[in-house]
Amino acid sequence: MFRVTIRGKFRGLGDAGRAAVLAAAGTVYTEAGTFTHDQSVTAFTFRCQVPAGPDDGQDEAALGAMAALEAHGHPHEILQLAVTDMRDIKVRRRRRPA
Repeated sequence: MFRVTIRGKFRGLGDAGRAAVLAAAGTVYTEAGTFTHDQSVTAFTFRCQVPAGPDDGQDEAALGAMAALEAHGHPHEILQLAVTDMRDIKVRRRRRPA
């Protein structure tokens, strides 16, 4: 599983687009993606979760997230993209005192 964060800005977002972005707002990573945005809904952060195949890498995850962003259909410009491979995350469990 990959988590991809895309920072960008909208280009010419109309009232219907603004309403759609507000409806897709959230801070969790989903396969469809969620938006957080500034007050004027011009700058955004898009969070997307992309399933990982055994041979998939960061490039495939980035392309999958960009496709999910494009599926929303809002004109935008990507400023920054970050990919985290959740398979590499190690969870350190606390030991309980005996």
